Amino acid sequence: MSPKSSRRRGGDIHGILLLDKPEGLTSNQALEQAKRLMGSAKAGHTGSLDPIASGLLAICFGEATKISSFLLGSDKQYLVTVRLGARTATGDAEGEVLERLPVPVLHRAMIEQALDRFRGEIEQIPPMYSALKHQGRRLYDLARAGIEIERSPRRVSIHRLSLLDFGADFLHLDVLCSKGTFIRTLAEDIGKALGTGAHVDKLRRTRVGDFRVEDAVSLARLAETEPAARRALLLPIDRAVMALPQVALADEMSFYVLRGQAVMIPKLKAQGHVRLYNRAGVFLGVGEVLDDGRVAPRRLFKLA
Repeated sequence: MSPKSSRRRGGDIHGILLLDKPEGLTSNQALEQAKRLMGSAKAGHTGSLDPIASGLLAICFGEATKISSFLLGSDKQYLVTVRLGARTATGDAEGEVLERLPVPVLHRAMIEQALDRFRGEIEQIPPMYSALKHQGRRLYDLARAGIEIERSPRRVSIHRLSLLDFGADFLHLDVLCSKGTFIRTLAEDIGKALGTGAHVDKLRRTRVGDFRVEDAVSLARLAETEPAARRALLLPIDRAVMALPQVALADEMSFYVLRGQAVMIPKLKAQGHVRLYNRAGVFLGVGEVLDDGRVAPRRLFKLA
């Protein structure tokens, strides 16, 4: 069977695959392998991991791609080993060493004092080696061409920054952060706070929103699983938005919502985005509570 015909047959695959991406692959390479193994034509990941990084990559298949923005915008958690004493072009171990600096004698109180500067809401200057765009071009493409541009600081939140271990020239950290946080920049800035250079030596993403890497499947396991059983590894679409309030709709309300119309729901106390279900408990999509109390559909799913 040709890959195209296989993908056509898998076109009705809908759900979320928690993939444990290995080191050495880009997120897009891992995505393409997962798409091929699942036999799906439509899929997207929800937040890139560099080739040097491993860990949780949530992949949305079919109709689940409509909800990827909720995962892209969710908090992320990482285990990171910061190597001290060297600053690299890319901010990680794959880059050319630009500068070597002496590392001061470290002790826990000194490290905690430095880390405390990065807890809470902080500003980061995005690295040149990033997927952000400038005038339509990726920053990493400009960086590889030897071009550096001025970047504006971005505000991000470091919800938790825990020191797990340290040695003469490394820190092992557990980081829980908001979307848009650059761990390489965080590592470099921590190095500066300690009076030395620093870069990311190892990086593993352990959490995306409420999803955890312990529940993820490797590409090797996915390949070893019988094709007919692979769909059982997919999570339902609504698992991505379980933090949102649930709203059950009567039949008449479901009728209008599925046609794109807002409906009034008596005694609704929720605000913002909500999960919408019909009377039978079938997930219809995500709605938003309007100022006048009506609920308007924002993302609807066609799973039949």
